[in-house]
Amino acid sequence: MATIYDVSVMAGVSLATVSRVVNNNAKVSEKTRRKVLEAMEKLDYRPNAIARSLASNRSDSVGVLVSQLEGPYYGTMMAKIEGALREAGKHVIIAAGHGNEAEEREGVEFLLNRGCDALILDVESVSDDYLVELCRGDTPIVLINRYVDGIADRCIFLDNELGGYLATRHVLEQGHQQVAYISGPLYKLDVRQRLAGHKRALAERGLAFDEALFFEGDFQEDSGRAGVNGFFEQGRPFTALVCANDGMASGAIAAAMERGLSVPSDLSVMGYDNVRFPQYTTPKLSTVSNPIAQMGQMAALWVLKHVYQKGEVTVVGEFVPELVVRDSVGKI
Repeated sequence: MATIYDVSVMAGVSLATVSRVVNNNAKVSEKTRRKVLEAMEKLDYRPNAIARSLASNRSDSVGVLVSQLEGPYYGTMMAKIEGALREAGKHVIIAAGHGNEAEEREGVEFLLNRGCDALILDVESVSDDYLVELCRGDTPIVLINRYVDGIADRCIFLDNELGGYLATRHVLEQGHQQVAYISGPLYKLDVRQRLAGHKRALAERGLAFDEALFFEGDFQEDSGRAGVNGFFEQGRPFTALVCANDGMASGAIAAAMERGLSVPSDLSVMGYDNVRFPQYTTPKLSTVSNPIAQMGQMAALWVLKHVYQKGEVTVVGEFVPELVVRDSVGKI
């Protein structure tokens, strides 16, 4: 097996020069760099990753902590992060926090102990104080789906209150006044923000928020089904339903159709996130865009810019949701 010494001999350069080429050090002429790379190719020399890490003080790996590993939302986010980093020659190490404070802390410690050059964190349960303190450490941190005062320059987030407002305002503009709402788990900040936007839209129209037409779901399709069935079983009339994500909206539509109702003729349904599948459902789901792909890519670009000094991209922190009108909300 070829060694760095063999490369230096064939290229006619010092060991230090070979090391600089391996670590992409700029202090090497293009002519010398080509000589070293040609020698490496002829000898089939593969630099030891651990040795490179020790020499450069970089592991070329980025830790990514997400709430969940399954589903189109998190899958899209991770794919964009991984794609942007891989294109730059970096790799990701992924851990899941499952929306639990202890598991989120464990995930952060796991990634730090793996020598990651930076961490991209999608965390829901750890406190703002914990995150501020974490950012004082040696490993650069960028947050996704989270805004924290004091570290705003490290936050990539969506205006979820505005998104919740846009969703309900669209339903109200179609003439609906009896509007039910299925939220995600209320311990999540973005869930509470979307609900606040829903309440703001109601208040603008002089409508009171009806607790009887509220159901706390878990972002899964089955909770959308359970919410709709619960509303019908208590006999409270409603003509429209706003859901805090597209999965629950899809479950709600299925439950309504099982009861012989037509969407949107008998019941209008509004989603949130604009993941891929709603545009292929019947009817096509009206929703609010949550540009998680762009936010994931922006988090990766933040790391490339601030940690690896790659690219001159302007990092955008706050993203704005947009209404996506399709077929599932009708006029009354």
